[in-house]
Amino acid sequence: MANKTAATTSMKGGGYYSQSTRGAKDVIDNAAPMMMQAVAALPEPEHGQPVRIADYGTADGGTSKKTIRDTVGTLKDRWPDRQIQVTYTDLASNDWSQLFKAMQGLDGSDHTYWTEFPGVFVQGCGIGFHHQLLPDATLDLGFSATAMHYVREVPCLIPDHVHHVGATGAALAAFDRQAAEDWNAILLARAAELRPGGRLVIMSFGKDEADRYLGNTDGVNMFDTFDLHWKAMAGEGLITAAEYEAATFAQVYRTPEEFRAPLLDEGSEVFGAGLRLISAHTGVTACPYRAAFLSNPGMGARAFAKSYIPTLRSWSETVFLNALSSDRPEDERRELVDAFYGRYEDMVAADPEGHAMDYVHSYLAIEKV
Repeated sequence: MANKTAATTSMKGGGYYSQSTRGAKDVIDNAAPMMMQAVAALPEPEHGQPVRIADYGTADGGTSKKTIRDTVGTLKDRWPDRQIQVTYTDLASNDWSQLFKAMQGLDGSDHTYWTEFPGVFVQGCGIGFHHQLLPDATLDLGFSATAMHYVREVPCLIPDHVHHVGATGAALAAFDRQAAEDWNAILLARAAELRPGGRLVIMSFGKDEADRYLGNTDGVNMFDTFDLHWKAMAGEGLITAAEYEAATFAQVYRTPEEFRAPLLDEGSEVFGAGLRLISAHTGVTACPYRAAFLSNPGMGARAFAKSYIPTLRSWSETVFLNALSSDRPEDERRELVDAFYGRYEDMVAADPEGHAMDYVHSYLAIEKV
């Protein structure tokens, strides 16, 4: 039975996600020039209309806050008197409280554009980006970072791995179909929301031309390691076979060709809806925790492991926690998940060679004609 991603997936809350995912912020910072190019290309909204920005899949807002602030500032440079509306979107399970605390600087963080610039209005939308979230032809600039690899629902459980990258046979085919359908739906929803001349800047996890993907560049494969430890816990009887299978990530890492296809096919619904690909490229962002370890000779392997595992845990924990039977007491479920990540930490501490969560993204700039 398919599981809705909105009901089973969320980032770890309380600010943990942004604090533990420096690499995700590095990706957004790397794409900041794309955002500035998009702002420069926007047509001025009709008289009296605000400029509307949307951040799709924002999590707690911390990783994108500086780029959103710089985008708002650049828009104010272009049109000083124009009001600006920023819409953050994510699942209903998102930590919205932390997002709005950070956006206002109530948590002591910086880049609080809401207090810096006049005439800026902020709102949240707790519905997934597979749906249309804004009225027709009202959006000027859409932005999404490290989010659109999530499929709308898990089409089936993967029997012999935890992720699409390790799937085979019927499970692999089912996930590929779901990913194609969902990418088409995402683009059609954005096409409906965008004004003519509006832009999208998307940074999505994917595979690159060398078939590299998140946590699998030139060292230990992160998802195979997840599977190794989760499967071992099942083999030891700590979790059931059903709980092992239930830990299926609602993710697909599309290839560059899969990202571009509906935007280049003149017969596709997406092309017919007016979306045009301006640019597309892939990029690898080095794991900052691995980089810190390599640049600090005094940092021991255990210290590296303790700094590294939280970035994996920040986005993957809910998959394993939700896979455990609800019949188990909450404390027991959390102890099992702690033990799972403890095994991964011990593995890294014993031999840190090759452990890194390098980010692999497709970067897309898209226009609504």
